[in-house]
Parts: sequence; C-alpha cells; structure tokens
Amino acid sequence: MKIRAFVLMIVFAAAGLALKAANLEPLHENCAIGTGDKAGMLRLEISEGDCHGKRNCGNHNMSDVPSSRFTGISLAELANNGAHLTATLSAEAGTLSCTGTVSDHELDGSAVFTPDEGFVARMEKMGFSGYDTEKLLACALLNVQSEWAQSLKQAGVPDMTTDNLIALRVFNVDPAYVHSITALDFPMPTADQLVAMSCQGVNAEEVRQIRALGYQPNFDQLVQIRIFKVTPDFIRRMQARGLKDLTLEKLVQIRIFKLAD
Repeated sequence: MKIRAFVLMIVFAAAGLALKAANLEPLHENCAIGTGDKAGMLRLEISEGDCHGKRNCGNHNMSDVPSSRFTGISLAELANNGAHLTATLSAEAGTLSCTGTVSDHELDGSAVFTPDEGFVARMEKMGFSGYDTEKLLACALLNVQSEWAQSLKQAGVPDMTTDNLIALRVFNVDPAYVHSITALDFPMPTADQLVAMSCQGVNAEEVRQIRALGYQPNFDQLVQIRIFKVTPDFIRRMQARGLKDLTLEKLVQIRIFKLAD
C-alpha cells in the first residue's frame, strides 16, 4: 500500500508539472516593429490570426519599447527595404523574437515568445502565482523584474497581486515613490491606491502645497483633485475671489460645473 501511495504521489506530481509546462509553452503570434512616437523608442505590435500588414485584427498588443532593449534591429536597418531581420527582446520573464522582412520602415513577420520558468519560480516564492504565457509576455514587455517586486514588498506595500504588480510597473511605482508618499505621514498605501495615485500624477510636492493651503486630503481625494485639476494655483485663485468654506468637494464641483469660467 505504501508503494502504491508513493507511485500515486509521483503520478499526481508529474501531472501537475505537465499542466504547468503546458501553461508555459512558447507563444506564436504575428509581429510588426516600427519607429515609436518618441525618440529612442520602437513600436512593437503583436497580433494573432492573419494580421500581417494590417491593424486591429484578432487580439492586438501594441507597446512602445526602448530600442536599447532590442538586439538585431536598428532605425538604420528599418530604412533598408527587403532586409531580413530577427529582432530579439530579452527579459527576466522570457525572450521574444520577431523574424521577418522590412517594408516601408517596418519589420513585419512572425513572433515567438519563450517564457522563463526561473522567473516564475522566483515570483512564486514571493507569493505571486497564476502566471501563464500571456501574462509573462506582458511582464517581459514591461520589464517586470523579481528584484523590483521584492523591493516593493520590502517597502511594505500591502495587497500586491500578480495582476496589480503589472499595473504598478505600467505607472512606474517604485520604493522611492512609495517613500515620497509615506514621508508625508500618510499610512502605507495599498498597491491599488498606489496605482491610482501614480496614474493621475499625484506627487509629494503638490500634496505639500495643498496642505499648506489648509487641506488634509486622503488618498481618494488626492486622486479626485488630480482628475479634476484642482491644483494649488486653482485653489489660490478661488480663495482670491473671496469664496468661503471652500472644501475640496466644493472645489471639485466648481471644476465639474465650470463655475470658475
């Protein structure tokens, strides 16, 4: 019985490994690489189906990526019509290659993304699980690194998940940004609060100015006043008009209903 139980354990373990391997199989898609909107950036498009030379067909992923992250491609090579290139982007989460032919300053061809199981293992040790190949591709494009994730955990950011970790990376949240907020005697923000604040451009200097004007905004108010452009200058202008009892809520309403015009 003990031997049978041991064999069953091996079978179940092997099945689990097979399932994990299936989830992390290489991803085969179509790709296009051209010049980005900003200097030093390349526009990478990844799509499924018969999308060569087209846009918005099938699942579509478009990202501006620093050209320095690629090997095998350059702006000069994109000017060489007919050139056959393989552009490679290597990241901790995996490696993406785009192989094709240059036409009209764009490399158009086939992409292969190979996930890195070592990255998955390192992230799982920190409590981040549920990765599949598509999430790992997003991590690779955004250059999500295990060391950066660990630094946020060490900074004490609560409620981080596999999904909002990607959002934290999108909006460039790092320990320095976290410390700039907590240094103002705010409690430690959650991961989602940090995403919301960084997304709207909440910054420590502006918070200091708003506090100097007599306000003590909480996290939700910090996001709201940034959305409606209730800046320190706007507050001072409203105060200079002699308006009284100007709470943050009233200032937001003035913006919403364009009462300041």
